[in-house]
Amino acid sequence: MENPFKKAVKDEGENLTVDTNSEETTSPVEESTLEEVTNSEEAVKESSDDMIVSEKETNPLQEKYETLNNQYVRLAADFDNFRKRTEQEREALLKYGAESTLKKMLEVLDNFERGLKAIETVDNCDKVKECYNLAYKNFTDVLTKAGLETIKAEGEVFDPNFHEAVMQTPGSDKPENTIIAELQKGYKLGDKVLRPALVNVATEG
Repeated sequence: MENPFKKAVKDEGENLTVDTNSEETTSPVEESTLEEVTNSEEAVKESSDDMIVSEKETNPLQEKYETLNNQYVRLAADFDNFRKRTEQEREALLKYGAESTLKKMLEVLDNFERGLKAIETVDNCDKVKECYNLAYKNFTDVLTKAGLETIKAEGEVFDPNFHEAVMQTPGSDKPENTIIAELQKGYKLGDKVLRPALVNVATEG
């Protein structure tokens, strides 16, 4: 008769025997871990691709910024050069602005000196008068060429922009506010009054 205890041990040993020829199996935990790693790698790759696309999209903006910045730098440099050049021209104008007029005045000065020498040996007053008139005409011609104009006064209607009334004569035969006499000539340069004319104005008597 077979020993029942031996049979039980034998059956238990058979149940514990491992089949080495069977294929290895993967546990659910390992499968989940592998899937997470794969998904993470794909996410990193997608993020990297997005960064590359974003960088390509921002490149035109960067180029436009650099272009505008370079234009600004050049414009600022040009303006600074213009400012310096204008300042130099202004200083030169203040320093040498009267040069042309003074050169013309030298001719008048020469005529005055010639007149002084001429009257030293001249007893005829007409000769002196002639020299004076010549010098005066020469002088006024130079001033006229420089832009000096005489303000019209006598017979004109009084204009406070060009005339200064230092006298008033009531009951004159002239219309009211008419200049009846010029006491001192006035001058202007273009539209700028250098000196108003001093006048006597007719008023209602």
